[in-house]
Amino acid sequence: MATRTTVAIQDDLEGGAADQTVRFGIDGADYEIDLNTRNANDFRRQLAPFLDHARTARPRPDRRPARTVASRVRSSRIRAWARDQGIQVSDRGRLPASVTKRYEAACSAC
Repeated sequence: MATRTTVAIQDDLEGGAADQTVRFGIDGADYEIDLNTRNANDFRRQLAPFLDHARTARPRPDRRPARTVASRVRSSRIRAWARDQGIQVSDRGRLPASVTKRYEAACSAC
């Protein structure tokens, strides 16, 4: 037995059939609205004066990039070196820049 699912989008302003989904963003929030062709054209026409003076923004990253295995290994090496030198460092968290700088100076060939 086969099942057929039909999705029909409805114009969010007037009801009736919509031809497209228009995505836009303002104040850091993203929105979608389903519109027929006439309403979509009206929407774009009303935004046009603002878009003519706006600049394109780069997308915001969704989250911080994940740490790589190499960066975790490097942090472990720096912590071990620091402890051998009698420098107190925590087991977790960000290493102080001064400790990293001292490690790089001492272990440039490591």
